[in-house]
Amino acid sequence: MRIDILTLFPSMFEGFLTNSIIKRAIDAEKVQIRIINIRDYSKDPHKKVDDYGFGGGAGMVLRVDVLYDAIQDLKKEDTQVILLTPQGETFTQKKAYSMKEYKHIILVCGHYEGFDERILHFVDMEISIGDFIVTGGEIPAMAITDSIVRLVDGVITEESRMNESFENHLLDYPVYTKPKEFMGYMVPPVLLSGNHAEIEKFRQEKRLENTRLKRPDLLEGEGAEGGKANL
Repeated sequence: MRIDILTLFPSMFEGFLTNSIIKRAIDAEKVQIRIINIRDYSKDPHKKVDDYGFGGGAGMVLRVDVLYDAIQDLKKEDTQVILLTPQGETFTQKKAYSMKEYKHIILVCGHYEGFDERILHFVDMEISIGDFIVTGGEIPAMAITDSIVRLVDGVITEESRMNESFENHLLDYPVYTKPKEFMGYMVPPVLLSGNHAEIEKFRQEKRLENTRLKRPDLLEGEGAEGGKANL
């Protein structure tokens, strides 16, 4: 898989690419991630990529011609071009699973007042990470990239993935480590029992309990039947 991120602020990704799971995935050649400066495609002598919006209004608007040239230069036959915008479809774990099957993704990071609306004719989808506003698309690009990469085969273990929140429309079970007792709060005895069948039963019950308490909407999702959500 290759992920190209078009941005006006490439330096924001330096730490993101050189730490933790993302770095290991790159080093193991499970994924190729390239950070491309949108300004490299500007024909302006000062590398300007935006201008005032027609009709007035606050802020600067990213030019469609610059973005188009960048996308066309990077795009291949099997590329999915994704515009990061608060007006897009909300990103979910289900969406991450579908996107991990793409061979090549271009993530286009907005900034300033936004994009010239005509760019929508040249992208495959719009994605948002939630109903709130951030300064630009760089943080959403990191979040989406991280979510996808960790699902790529061989990046993390299958066991780690299958017990995470949102698998089978359930939240994760609680986990504990040393000390066994802290300020009167104890580790559940079943986790110290060595009885793997009972431990698994406890964890599944806690996943359902957590979901009912914190995110009951997930139990109404696809695959949830009789409030048991594929348990």
